[in-house]
Amino acid sequence: MNDELMRRVDALLARVETLLPAPTAPDWEAALAFRWRRRTTGFGTRAYLQPVHHVSPIRLSDLKHIDDQKRAIERNTRQFVAGLPANNVLLTGSRGTGKSSLIKACLNSYAKKGLRLIEVDKDDLVDLPDIVDLVAPRPERFIVFCDDLSFEEGEAGYKALKVALDGSVAAQSDNLLIYATSNRRHLMPEYMAENLEARHQADGEIHPGERVEEKVSLSERFGLWVSFYPFRQDDYLAIVAHWLASYGCGEREVDEARADALRFALERGSRSGRVAWQFAKDWAGQHAIAQRAAAAGAGKAVGAGKAAGAGKAVGAGSGKASARKIRSR
Repeated sequence: MNDELMRRVDALLARVETLLPAPTAPDWEAALAFRWRRRTTGFGTRAYLQPVHHVSPIRLSDLKHIDDQKRAIERNTRQFVAGLPANNVLLTGSRGTGKSSLIKACLNSYAKKGLRLIEVDKDDLVDLPDIVDLVAPRPERFIVFCDDLSFEEGEAGYKALKVALDGSVAAQSDNLLIYATSNRRHLMPEYMAENLEARHQADGEIHPGERVEEKVSLSERFGLWVSFYPFRQDDYLAIVAHWLASYGCGEREVDEARADALRFALERGSRSGRVAWQFAKDWAGQHAIAQRAAAAGAGKAVGAGKAAGAGKAVGAGSGKASARKIRSR
């Protein structure tokens, strides 16, 4: 009886959900970037675009030692904004090397030419068809941004992304591209046991297991692959110097910070652009506090010296006045 009741309730909720309004269009003039949000209520799930009013101000010139990657992404984005053919992009590689920052920097560079960004969580990729329908009539150019993307076996978002990239009967809207970042080249974990599924044939041909084919099929639907690699020590220190300079530190301060920057990277186990930026914020902040404390101490010393000098002058003046009084008597 309870199972039958639950089935009826589920069927009723499904009917109510079909009566809910479609995703509402946001105020497109309110922001340059948006987040796709899903809210689940007792009457179903409601999705909408939420404006992001404070976008990261990072610029392409802030990203150092990834020149080849920067050229590839910027070229593809420039083609897209100009209405020319362009590819969906998969950015993979070492953590903290500027994958997501590069996408944000492209937004800041091409926003005046109509580029907009929509950030979508992995769990919400099933809504990609709704997002495509929502932005298709717009004159702007939209990048759907999926950060730190990876999947496990059987996740719904995996199939939805495959269909959105190159598997739907409907053509992908020409004003929307998908840019995804991941630390995994094929977006899913790969296991040694999967190699055992291959069979060696007499003619020398190797037939990979179907599971491997399934994993590779998603990443292959991205037309442009861009790989990122760990930084050398000199590259890391150059990035540290750039960020310290952006926080107002001079050459002398930058030289003083080198040893601390290397220790900071050693403790974190990574010489990445992200670690360099985090160190620069920490070091510049501590340096500014020390400077203010030193300035405040110097101010107190000067004030005390002036007060002491004034006291001596007053005392000397009083002594001279007393002497004049004695002589007059």
